[in-house]
Amino acid sequence: MAYTSIFISGKMVQIFEQYQYTPRKTFKAVLEDFPGGPDTFYIVAKFCYNGRVELTPKNIITLYCAADYLEMTDVYGDDNLISKTESYLHDSVLRQWKDCIVALQNAESVLNRVEKLQILKKCLDALSVMACTDPSLFGWPMKMYGSLQSPGGSILWNGINTGARIRSSESDWWFEDVSYLSVNLFEKLIKAMQARGLRPESLVGAIIYYARKYLPGLSRWHGRQAGKPIKVISFSLSPASVDQRILLETIEKLLPLKKGKSFCRFLLGLLRVALILGVDKPCLDSLEKRIGIQLELATLDGLLIPSYSDSDTLYDTDCVERIIRHFTSLQSTVTAFSPVSLDLEASPGSGPLKRVARLIDSYLAEVASDVNVKPRKIRSLAEAIPDSSRSLHDGLYRALDIYFKAHPHLSASEREELCNVIDYQKLSIDACAHASQNERLPLRVVLQVLFFEQMQLRTALAGCLHVLDTESALAGPVAAAPVDTTGQIVQRDGWVTIVRENQVLKVDLENMRCRVGELEQEFSRIKEEMKKVTKSHNSNSASRTIGQRIGCKLLPRASDARSDIVESISASPRASVELRRHSRHKKSFSLF
Repeated sequence: MAYTSIFISGKMVQIFEQYQYTPRKTFKAVLEDFPGGPDTFYIVAKFCYNGRVELTPKNIITLYCAADYLEMTDVYGDDNLISKTESYLHDSVLRQWKDCIVALQNAESVLNRVEKLQILKKCLDALSVMACTDPSLFGWPMKMYGSLQSPGGSILWNGINTGARIRSSESDWWFEDVSYLSVNLFEKLIKAMQARGLRPESLVGAIIYYARKYLPGLSRWHGRQAGKPIKVISFSLSPASVDQRILLETIEKLLPLKKGKSFCRFLLGLLRVALILGVDKPCLDSLEKRIGIQLELATLDGLLIPSYSDSDTLYDTDCVERIIRHFTSLQSTVTAFSPVSLDLEASPGSGPLKRVARLIDSYLAEVASDVNVKPRKIRSLAEAIPDSSRSLHDGLYRALDIYFKAHPHLSASEREELCNVIDYQKLSIDACAHASQNERLPLRVVLQVLFFEQMQLRTALAGCLHVLDTESALAGPVAAAPVDTTGQIVQRDGWVTIVRENQVLKVDLENMRCRVGELEQEFSRIKEEMKKVTKSHNSNSASRTIGQRIGCKLLPRASDARSDIVESISASPRASVELRRHSRHKKSFSLF
């Protein structure tokens, strides 16, 4: 390098001064950590020798950093490299959307130096301002190619069809452009836009677009709403190389604390991918908490999260239970998105507890068919929602019925423990009718259902009588035909008769319930006696001894046992009712 050329670089002047008194004719200097590498150094050398140097958005930032590294200021020469690159950066790059994106994408190798020189901040601020502004007022392609269009809508330049399309004026026009940035630059850009005051809906739309581009698993759970597609810019950019795990953790931190239907669906999809990638626990906890505070906006297919761990269950019920706990424990003061594009609308805010209760009941019905789900998990999920949130327990009863059908080997105590979560007074008439004939339910549960069914019928009849009495009182002063009055009296007497019959039926049910308890006690006593005798005698002699000691004999047929039971309760005024109830449970009494 000629001496006259190196004098425009302060760093090279310092190096030359160190070696000018060296006796050797040549010397070697090493430029450590030179920005941009050999290619950038070659461009700088051409500039020193007055060669033709072309400044482009791709090389402007690395050349600026190299000029700063070599201290090529105007002190060492007029219109030096720092002045030229700085002028090009401010006059051209920072005013063009496309050029700014391209410059940032090619600044990854010198990012630390770019931040120190405040170039990164200038680029991010410029992009933030342009994203908040009408795209027709600046940038590519309007400003670069003018507004002339071909009949097909393409942009014309000097009468030549460029093939470029005019950019959409919607707020999502920049999503595709910024998706070419690396995760680090994308994070910085979103924070800069947030500080600039860009609407949260637009920020979330860009984040979702970026996540769907580099996390392919999200496309399955968060399909884009049908409508106008986002127009892709025509200038050439290469997709960024990202680490999916780092990307997901970064996106979770960027998301605002908002509520919305599509946003909740996106969070559930993000949670699935997070479980697959094995992100750190704080990220998972934050995602579950975000979903929990807007659980009323979730859907059943979104909650059916497969189990990606070593668990035997088909679905990750532990994760859903944690989400429910977050919903019940957190006092949500989160605001909803504005009803704008990207389907980020929020559902009406009335009755979130009831909506979540219906959702969890549907979820229980889906997971109940899994043979590996334990009874305690079903109960903990059912009890995670406050009892006051369920106006009817039909959905809960349906889920338990499916669980009993898929788990026929459950013990009686486990069935009764699960049935305790149901409030039988909150079962509808149809559910009561089904439960009273359900052989999978324990006997005591069936009796409770029958009792409350009669209570509901009695309440309904009493309400009818009250209405009739009220109508009769109102119709009293008005002159009416004798035939109508007689008809009302006969109708009311008929209702009174039905109510009395139901009261008798209730007493009969109570008697049958007591009788069942006595029979169970007798059966338990006989079993204890048989165990004691079997230890000391053989089985044949033990049977006779038991018959003599307790004064009863074993019935060989179930029909004989049923006859004895009928005779024992024949004194009841409703013996026919009891006979029907005993015939339904003849398997339980055939042991006597």
